[in-house]
Amino acid sequence: MEKIKVLIVDDSAIVRKILTEQLSKEPDIEVVGTAPDPYIARDKIVQLRPDVVLLDIEMPRMDGITFLKKLMKYYPLPVIIVSSLAPKGSRLAIEALEIGAVEVMCKPGGPYSVGDMITDLVQKIKAAAKIKHIERKKPIENTGPKLSIDSSALDTTNKVIAIGSSTGGTEALRKILPQFPPNSPGMVIVQHMPPGFTTAFANRLNELSQIKVKEAENGDSVIPGLALLAPGNYHMLLRRSGAKYFVEIKDGPRVHYQRPAVDVLFNSVAKAAGPNAIGVILTGMGADGAKGLLEMKRAGAKTIAQDERSCVVFGMPKEAIKLGAVDKVLPLHKIPEEVLRALSKSKINDN
Repeated sequence: MEKIKVLIVDDSAIVRKILTEQLSKEPDIEVVGTAPDPYIARDKIVQLRPDVVLLDIEMPRMDGITFLKKLMKYYPLPVIIVSSLAPKGSRLAIEALEIGAVEVMCKPGGPYSVGDMITDLVQKIKAAAKIKHIERKKPIENTGPKLSIDSSALDTTNKVIAIGSSTGGTEALRKILPQFPPNSPGMVIVQHMPPGFTTAFANRLNELSQIKVKEAENGDSVIPGLALLAPGNYHMLLRRSGAKYFVEIKDGPRVHYQRPAVDVLFNSVAKAAGPNAIGVILTGMGADGAKGLLEMKRAGAKTIAQDERSCVVFGMPKEAIKLGAVDKVLPLHKIPEEVLRALSKSKINDN
């Protein structure tokens, strides 16, 4: 089996050493080189032709964002951002995802151990290596198509939209969330991201969207016009008290190597909302969310998967489709319209 060739670009010799040593233990990953700055990295990329680049964004001589822009223009390939947890690092990492990076990781430190970080990083490298085509992204502004929903379809707050995504999901969510009108049912979203970055990502989605988007906190109510994004390193579950929905944020073992995990959310939505929910599974590697989406379908929920052509990695949707968990398979841009159409036409209970 051919190994995945990785190039590490980081100005810290310690970080380069730790990442090289840990990744070299993986039988299907080979660190072909390291670089302390983008200028050396540029030459090594041409010489070594890596499959995946790990890139720090706060570096001397040339910052990672500037380098990434040049790379996406002249030599696009899968890039994983490895950044500090500092607020500035988080914001820059979200900007890097908008430019064309496919994943984001935080450097080990504090509550995030080297072991946890490497476990996550290995999964992200494997996902990135499967990406066939990297596109240079154009900045997304709040100018996309806007949809509306008849207010009579929202005669109850007893409806929930649940979304799960991983690799490529940050871009997918940035494209579809701005399409939802302000009176959309409450949303609960799991996007695989490490701790420290979900706050900045939720803030960015909020800037672009007509609905309010925030990083979820324990006990937050799920109400129309609000999307709650699971915080990194915590599971999010939907709970119900009478006619009201709220979220529970909790620790717990990783599921499919993930915390938050889509399966944990979808299973809870199946129990709490049943036929009053719509489940959407977007681009990502692995099988997280497939079984949970099946539980939602069995509970009477409508279910939608992103199609292969519009996915960055057709892993999670593919597994859900194979299980028979999906009612409709659609290109990304058609998903918001289908969700709203299903809400207006479905006979959703007020039990």
